Formats: sequence, structure tokens, C-alpha cells
Amino acid sequence: MKEIKTISAIKEEVKEIKDKGKTIGFVPTMGFLHEGHRSLIKKAKESCEYVVVSIFVNPTQFGPQEDYEIYPRDLDRDLKICEEDGVDLVFTPLVKEMYPKGYNTFLNIEKITDVLCGAKRPGHFRGVATVVAKFLNIVKPNVAFFGEKDYQQLIVIKRMVEDLNMDIDIIGCPIIREDDGLAKSSRNKYLDEEQRKAATILYDTLQKGEKLIRDNIYSIPDIKESLKKHMATKSILEIDYVEILNANTLEPPKSLDEKLVIALAAKIGETRLIDNCIIGG
Repeated sequence: MKEIKTISAIKEEVKEIKDKGKTIGFVPTMGFLHEGHRSLIKKAKESCEYVVVSIFVNPTQFGPQEDYEIYPRDLDRDLKICEEDGVDLVFTPLVKEMYPKGYNTFLNIEKITDVLCGAKRPGHFRGVATVVAKFLNIVKPNVAFFGEKDYQQLIVIKRMVEDLNMDIDIIGCPIIREDDGLAKSSRNKYLDEEQRKAATILYDTLQKGEKLIRDNIYSIPDIKESLKKHMATKSILEIDYVEILNANTLEPPKSLDEKLVIALAAKIGETRLIDNCIIGG
């Protein structure tokens, strides 16, 4: 396994791989790898002949009061995991490599970033789209793999790739959960014992929402209100949003027969957690 830190070096490496006719699978991460990331690597290994993982905590997707400075990092551990999982190349650029002095180009994806985390975190998806576009241009993968836990991010990246005519397949991979249902996340390490126990209400709420939608006897506003009340039973939790949207467009659905996404976000202490489930379609 190779570790490369500069854009020029990884471009040379990628060119050699492409010249050999090998397909490249790419898994972009912010590090502190867990089973969710490893499932993406596994899928990339199954689908492609050469796998590249990036480890980069992207400053442009964090707001002024968010956790960029304290975001969990452990590069040595991450590199060991990548080697164990058969990754061929790990790209670990510094911030100054990705955003050199004078950098002034950013991408905005409109409409689908006006809801959910996009509404709550202004500028977040501007940073996400920009860094992912840069990585796709640098690595030039045939396929890139993203987790469905960050569902809005997945939809944003798919929209960007389609709109900009990028010749890359974007594959969404299922959420990996703890035994009690909590979605795997690097931020879970912030939770103390009481908070960790309370966090399972997110998965409970998704299960409740899925049942209510499949029953098909309640209106969408009524279901949303029921889910908010269910989450509110955990007083330690501050609800950010509870939404039911069309899973493809992230627009309000016209009926319960559409492919839907139930999307949740909440803060527990200083930790913001998100989760979702897809229904129908």
C-alpha cells in the first residue's frame, strides 16, 4: 500500500494505473475510519481493480462554530485499517495542498441544498461539493463510493456529477449500524454513556416512521408530528429537524406512494447526529 501526500504524485500514480487498463474505485473520507468506511472499501474492492482512499478533514465544509479543530483524527490507525482492508493507495494531503494560497473557486449546488443539513449548515455543501469535485479531478476514478448515512450529501454529489458531465459512477452504500441501531459515525466518540443510550431514539424514530408510512392511513404532516413527539421523549436531545421528502429530489412528496426518505438530525450535548431511512420506490 502506498501513501501519497501531493497532488502531482497521485496524478502520476493514477496515470500509470489507467495506462494499465485497470478500473479505479475511490472512497473519500475524513478519516477516523469505522465499519461504515470499511464497508465502502469492501464494495470498492469487489467492484474495481485498484482502490484509492482519501483521508482529509475538509475545513471548507465546517461552519465557524462547528467542530473542525476537534474533529477526531488518528492517521496511523487509519493507515493500518486501509492496509488490512487491501487498499492500494491512500491520499493524505495537507490543507495547503488542497487549498493553496490564493484559492478562490467553489461549487454551489442549488435547490437540493436548501433543505435538511443544507438549511441548518449554511455553506456546508458548498465545501463538500468543492472538495469532492477536486478529488474526482485528481484521482479520476471510474467509480466513487459514498455512504447513505449522509444521504443529502449522496444526492448532492450525484447531481453535481450529472450536471457537470463527469464520467464517473457514484454508488451509495447502506448505513452500517451498531447492534442497538445507532448509525456508525466518527462523532459517536463524543457521546458519554447517558448520551450514547439516548442516541438510539433516532433509529427508534425511523422504525416508527417506516411503520406509519407503510400503514398508509396518516397524512405526512401527522406522521412528522408523531415522530417529533417520539424523539422529544428524550429530554437530553435537541431536535434539529424531522423531515419526510421525496428520496430522489428532496422535495416535499405529493403522496406516501413515492420513494421517500425520512431524515432526522438532533444534537445531544455538543454532538450533532443525523440518520435516515429510505422507504418505497
